[in-house]
Amino acid sequence: MTFEQLIPAPARAEATQGSPFVVDAATTLVAGPGTESTERWLRATLGGALGLPLRPGAEGAAGSVSLRVDGSLEPEAYRLTIESDRVEIAGGAGAGVFWGAQTLRQLLGPDAFRRARLRLGAEHSVPAGTVEDAPRFGWRGMMLDVSRHFMPKDGVLRYLDLLAAHKLNVFHFHITDDQGWRVEIKRHPRLTEVGSSRARTRWGHRASPLWLEHPHGGYYTQDDIREIVAYADSLHITVVPEVDIPGHSQAAITAYPHLGNSDVVDTEAMRVWDSWGVSPNVLAPTEDVLRFYEGVFEEILDLFPSTFIHVGGDECPKDQWKASPAAQARIKELGLADEDELQSWFIRHFDRWLTARGRRLIGWDEILEGGLAEGATVSSWRGYRGGIDAARSGHDVVMCPEQQVYLNFREDGGPDEPMPIAFVRTLEDVYRFEPVPAELTEEEAAHVLGTQANVWTEVMENQQRVDYQVFPRLAAFAEVAWRELPASAERDFADFERRMATHYARLDALGVDYRPPTGPLPRHTRPGVLGRPIDGPPPNV
Repeated sequence: MTFEQLIPAPARAEATQGSPFVVDAATTLVAGPGTESTERWLRATLGGALGLPLRPGAEGAAGSVSLRVDGSLEPEAYRLTIESDRVEIAGGAGAGVFWGAQTLRQLLGPDAFRRARLRLGAEHSVPAGTVEDAPRFGWRGMMLDVSRHFMPKDGVLRYLDLLAAHKLNVFHFHITDDQGWRVEIKRHPRLTEVGSSRARTRWGHRASPLWLEHPHGGYYTQDDIREIVAYADSLHITVVPEVDIPGHSQAAITAYPHLGNSDVVDTEAMRVWDSWGVSPNVLAPTEDVLRFYEGVFEEILDLFPSTFIHVGGDECPKDQWKASPAAQARIKELGLADEDELQSWFIRHFDRWLTARGRRLIGWDEILEGGLAEGATVSSWRGYRGGIDAARSGHDVVMCPEQQVYLNFREDGGPDEPMPIAFVRTLEDVYRFEPVPAELTEEEAAHVLGTQANVWTEVMENQQRVDYQVFPRLAAFAEVAWRELPASAERDFADFERRMATHYARLDALGVDYRPPTGPLPRHTRPGVLGRPIDGPPPNV
């Protein structure tokens, strides 16, 4: 394996004269202070894959892999130095050392991505040279929706491994929605007793006449969540939870009918939603609802140490509020102009509540409507515009425009794509995505914390379907998030494709059921199940 086959491509990689470093049973591991998580990961993951003990060794000894923190580097930056008789990974902090170890793993070849030794007596080596690298963005993420289709805990842990292998460091965990509430809240047990299961599921796009006539459900216990968060932390990944308010709340209202607008809809008869789209059932603007969700968020804060807490805030229809005498009286009581300001009132309340507890609110770009809460950060999903407006007003932004990095959108326009959704977003399209709009000034652009790819699972019924939609495009996205690349049109996609030829073997070793570059295999297709393809290029908005 050579430096020219790495993904993401590093900022600088230089081969040097000399024999490669051979990794074998005599190789030792030397871990300096602050590198303990990488030490454990190397022994468990790399040692397990290659069948090597990686015993503790002495600093500078021949045949050693040394890990150390170098305070002269940025926290996530690393320097990997490979000589014929030793390897050193230096990082600005533990995270930098870990990303350097991921690069070392790639250089060892696809066998290093397996769970156990494949070939007895095989020799593994890495070429002599130096890699110096650092990420462009501090927020390099993927959002996974487990509300529409539940992914069991083991699948979530697997996806954390996949993110780490691509140097992504944020896992946005979409755990509540109309179709299912997926996290145990002890003071409100009906959220999972009732809200985590639906009687049946729409099969295909919401216009499809097909149904899966069996219950679907599942949720994570609080111990499951603690395990997921702890595992992510060992991989230097932050888990950002999302609890949707005030829209996308039908599962919660089904569990606790007083949360809904019961003066205009029979909330006692409500059920966890079995279809897709935007539910009209939203939270009532009452003090009881605020207290209920404060209790929810208290437990969420105990489970998730992330500074950022996502509150959704998107796709909140106002029809029930317009028809509700109680909601209209609330608007008048609060001195608000309209229903948009009522939604902003919800968000502002929890912005203050989270800030008082040392956390930061983040929400989808609809939270700009009716006035943006003082400390809020914006996930710009409907295009670039929400992020541009937020950055210009001094708010931080995560760029995730649906037209560019929604990986549930189809990758090809062919007739065999399974349940094709929206615009075609090819591997090349994702590689040419630019997170920072050119119209932002340097000062405004500094508010772009980073970027994430979003994965909504309405038509992804299991892990296989998620893999197919996410890969290989997540590899292209990871390079965009990590590297300072040339302007979109000037990027060398041919070089990326060449490197992907090697990367597919790594994905094979990891068991990823990616979309082959030649198109879907028969097992990937879903003949006769409606999607919602949209022709033409997506708008740049």
